[in-house]
Amino acid sequence: MPDTEPVELVTAELHGSLEDPALTSMNFLNEITGRYPDALSFAPGRPVERFFDVESVHRRLRTFTDHLAGERGYTREEVSRTLSQYGRTKGIVHDLVARSLARDEGIDADPESVVVTVGCQEAMFLVLRALRADPRDVLLSVSPVYVGLTGAARLVDMPVLPVLGGAAGIDLDDMVARIHGARQRGLRPRACYVMPDFANPSGLSMDLAARRTLLEAAEREDILLLEDNPYGLFHSGGARPPTLKALDTGRRVVYLGSFAKTVLPGARVGYAVADQRVRDAQGATGLFADQLSKIKSMVTVNTSPISQAVVGGALLENGYSLEAANGREQQVYRRNLRQVVDGLGARFGDCPSVSWNAPDGGFFVSVTVPFTVDDDLLELSARRFGVLWTPMCHFYSGPGGSNELRLSVSCLNGAEIEEGLDRLASLFAEQGCAPVNMQLVRNGDRAS
Repeated sequence: MPDTEPVELVTAELHGSLEDPALTSMNFLNEITGRYPDALSFAPGRPVERFFDVESVHRRLRTFTDHLAGERGYTREEVSRTLSQYGRTKGIVHDLVARSLARDEGIDADPESVVVTVGCQEAMFLVLRALRADPRDVLLSVSPVYVGLTGAARLVDMPVLPVLGGAAGIDLDDMVARIHGARQRGLRPRACYVMPDFANPSGLSMDLAARRTLLEAAEREDILLLEDNPYGLFHSGGARPPTLKALDTGRRVVYLGSFAKTVLPGARVGYAVADQRVRDAQGATGLFADQLSKIKSMVTVNTSPISQAVVGGALLENGYSLEAANGREQQVYRRNLRQVVDGLGARFGDCPSVSWNAPDGGFFVSVTVPFTVDDDLLELSARRFGVLWTPMCHFYSGPGGSNELRLSVSCLNGAEIEEGLDRLASLFAEQGCAPVNMQLVRNGDRAS
């Protein structure tokens, strides 16, 4: 057979999302981290690694298998089949997830409304795929927004209309104006994505009044709210407002959750609580969760039972409370957050051109500077100063964030935070923004 030229595909003939900045952002940030492994990194919103323990994975698996044999009365064969075979599409730990939500969040969720997913990212995709019925359908989202949401929307060809955030976490007047403007253009706003607790990337939270008003606006405008809550348990230690879902009496909220920050990111387990009623063409009604499971069955079939068992074991061992399970982690994140905010104040407190927020919890601090923040500056920061962070422009679907950067507080220890902030101060000084204490700025390339 004669030699033939290998097939060459072109992106112009593939799905348009493959050239979308939202899908390239994550790869770029991972790539630059790999190129500069010795740089101190304020970039990834990952949980602290010092508490990872492989033995705990085995222990939790045993805890869950004991639960199957004991509380559920499974035979040895049934236990083996549950963990080893293809499983229920909506998941095998849905009842434990519901108990955990009741315990930690005051959410009364029917276990049948819970769909256990491959990370929260799949939960987002399933919900958006279900809601996007035709080209008129659009999603609203507070801007800046987690890039994973933007990417999921792009994959299902669902435009995202940005809503201003502001000090309250969402500008409700702007949200309503965006809804009305979209409808005047013949579009159909389906939902608004929000992260009310310590949002990624801004770190902002909504107070109780804003949450109630948002629910009222969603009811009035007849849209759903997609509430994403990966950081809610990592608060300052005081009273925190209830989730939107806990306040939701009209089933307006689809609740998106993840065990990546609270149990184990490597398990890749998330979930959606979708208790909205859905009526079919024959007039029969069921749960929105059942519709999501249909899509999931064609995407990932089911979430790994082994991964679910590890998460289920963690819930069982801690009386269904992830708040109780994360006491050590909470202390680390609180301490790190205070250290980063105080460290910025020590270096830039008298520098009016540099500002930052001081969230009451979560992983992220947003810093505003008088110079352009982009990927080129990040490359320079990594190469010459040995410090990584995230340009906020990656979290805007249009213009925005060009003078902002995001610092994640979760991964570094105390000494690394101080050294990393020193390196950041050196970078700022080179950009013409000198820190208060010039002794913090050391001459020479920091990464050499």
